[in-house]
Formats: sequence, C-alpha cells, structure tokens
Amino acid sequence: MNIHIRNEEPKDYARVEDITRKAFWNLYIPGCNEHYLVHIMRSHPDFIPELDFVIEADGEIVGNIMYTRARLVDEAGEEKQILTFGPVCILPEYQRKGLGKQLMEYSFEKAAALGYDVIVIFGNPGNYVGRGFKSCRKFNVCLEGGAFPSAMMVKELKPDALDGRRWFYHQSLVMDIDEAEAERFDEGFESLEKKVLPCQEEFYIHSHSVIFGDMISQSAEPSK
Repeated sequence: MNIHIRNEEPKDYARVEDITRKAFWNLYIPGCNEHYLVHIMRSHPDFIPELDFVIEADGEIVGNIMYTRARLVDEAGEEKQILTFGPVCILPEYQRKGLGKQLMEYSFEKAAALGYDVIVIFGNPGNYVGRGFKSCRKFNVCLEGGAFPSAMMVKELKPDALDGRRWFYHQSLVMDIDEAEAERFDEGFESLEKKVLPCQEEFYIHSHSVIFGDMISQSAEPSK
C-alpha cells in the first residue's frame, strides 16, 4: 500500500465521520457516538487543527486521529496544559496492518514539535502500552477525588515532563456528549444493527477499575 498522512480538510469531514462510526460501531457500547464527537469537536475551542490527521492508503482515507487540549492541576492549583487524543481509528478492514501505529507515531512527533510534552488518554491498555503509554499511577496523575483509573494512561513526549507531584486530570468539556443529540445525528447515517458483544464488557471492566497501589498484594494468589 502507498501510505500518506496529512491534515484533515473540510472536504474530508463526511468521510472521516463515516470511518469513525464504522470503526467504533458496537466496540464499547451497542452502536457508538464517536462520530458525533468528531462532528462537534472541530468547532470547539479546545480542538487543535494542526493535530487533526487522516491516513490514506492508495489515495483513500482509511483512518484518522484528533487532538484536544486538556489540563493537569496540582494540589497547589498550578495548571499545566497537555493533550489528549481521540477518537483515533482505522477502518476495520485495514486494521492489524500497522496503520494505527504509523498514524499515532506521526502525530506524537508533530505534537512535540508544537511544544506539547504530555498526553493523557483513556482506552484499552493493550492498544497503547506499545506506543509508550504507561499507567497514570506511575506519573501520579489522577482524577478529582484521587482515583487512578486502569484505563487512564500517560505518555511523556519529553523525558521527565512530569516531576512526580500529584496532578489532577481535567479533560475538555467537548467530551461531555449530549446522548440525545448524538442519537439524532446518527439518524443521518446508514442503518447498522446495534449488538451486545464481549468487547463491551471488557471496556466496561477497564473503564470502571482503579489502581490502589504500585504493587499487587503479597497475599494475592494466582487464579487456578
């Protein structure tokens, strides 16, 4: 395949929204709303157009990645501007070909060149630890209230960008999706069947689990 990565253009919007829908359909929930997030993200002040990329295979768009600004706030109230990305996706028929890896690594280089040094995301760790992401617990980055979600991961684009102090993560308000509006938006696409699948339970477990310490208890016994 001839692979090319470039910035998304207005003429790509409908194609990218359709790709996003197909890539996420029934993955985390029956149906999906990520294509609606893509649609509203572009006009939000936290959106970063310079880090909005599509990947083409033989001249056809087959995936995309989008970034928004986010914040870390320490216990003294000091703020640090960081990044989060998502949705990031590759059309199902083009997955397992290394395209997602190329797209992410390209975006990391561009983000670092713009002066950003930290990315925080939520996702399945199996998809991201190979790209340099580590548990938020290792960087002392948590949610308000002090929880360290298993699905929250951190990548330093610059070594030692985080100094070990406790940081509280605040994502962009664009992530607070209006589910009713998302449903109405989805009505403009081709009909797809909503299904309950095992991968949704896997995501539920990751997204609702938290890390309480750095090591597994000595008393814990392995499963038989």
